[in-house]
Amino acid sequence: MAEEHRCEAPEGHRLCANNCGFFGSPATLNLCSKCYRDLRLKEEQASSAKSAVEKSLSAASSSTAPLSPPALTLPEAANEITVPAAVTAAVPPPSATQPNRCSTCRKRVGLTGFRCRCGITFCGVHRYPEQHGCTFDFKTLGKEAISKANPVVKAEKLHKI
Repeated sequence: MAEEHRCEAPEGHRLCANNCGFFGSPATLNLCSKCYRDLRLKEEQASSAKSAVEKSLSAASSSTAPLSPPALTLPEAANEITVPAAVTAAVPPPSATQPNRCSTCRKRVGLTGFRCRCGITFCGVHRYPEQHGCTFDFKTLGKEAISKANPVVKAEKLHKI
């Protein structure tokens, strides 16, 4: 019965060398088209990575060759490291590092958090300025927006005849 169904591969066709179930050909190293394409892609990536490493090594060796004999002499004043006040003030407070929590009730807000104009994230209940005691001056912002949008227009005076 096996002879009737011919379960074996015909003479011109061979199964893929990766045993994926498809047929390969001698032109593709006895691999199917997908396995052959993957093999070529891996070879290209390996060759490009190798050339990049060689370039970086050659660039590094050429740039370090003239700088090889530097003498490191540190003055004694350099041993004491002082941190300026501007650098210490630039570190954000720990409450600003967690924008996924409401600043008032500490509830997790995730992607549904509302960022107020004062710069703090709040939940749906505390998103309104009246609910969280916002320090942003909305009145001044409104006045500036109106003054920019509506400049004063004065006509030239007419001369009497």
